[in-house]
Amino acid sequence: MTPVILLAADQKSAEVTDWAARVGWVVGLLLFVGLVYWLMREGWKWRGTLQSDLPELPTAPSAPGAARLTMTGRYHGSTTAGQWLDRIVAHGLGTRSRVELTLTDAGLDVVRPGASDFFIPVGALREAVLGKGIAGKVLTEGGLLVVTWEHGGRLIDSGFRSDHAAEHGAWVDAINSMINKSETEGAR
Repeated sequence: MTPVILLAADQKSAEVTDWAARVGWVVGLLLFVGLVYWLMREGWKWRGTLQSDLPELPTAPSAPGAARLTMTGRYHGSTTAGQWLDRIVAHGLGTRSRVELTLTDAGLDVVRPGASDFFIPVGALREAVLGKGIAGKVLTEGGLLVVTWEHGGRLIDSGFRSDHAAEHGAWVDAINSMINKSETEGAR
């Protein structure tokens, strides 16, 4: 049995004899990967150009009022309402990031470290639901807080995931009660 082990130990790979071909393949592969990334970047920029009609995002008022709810977690992106794969990239809405949400009587303040912050006035809020996916991010049922809002005549779904997913239900209830209260006061 010992000779078999020695035979296996003596075997080694064949020497590379055609270095030019090997280097050519490696350079070709690197160029191909670079081209794919460049095309993806150009596609992202083109999508932003197509969505350039979207007005600038509102900023939080200087005195938004007391916080009803606060949450930390992840912002997973925004899409055209009802079309969970149609990502909106204009004004940084397509950038995934950490998020700090604050719900006040004035609306929803979205603070994103490393990305542009925005504010959703209470009059622009349309609905909050528990979802499972948005713009390429799929989670378990109810794992995502999806807030539908209107901006520039367009309905937008924005997806958030709390660090503590059990909070999502309270957020849905609070946002929807604010919407119903706002609609009732507007009907008077």
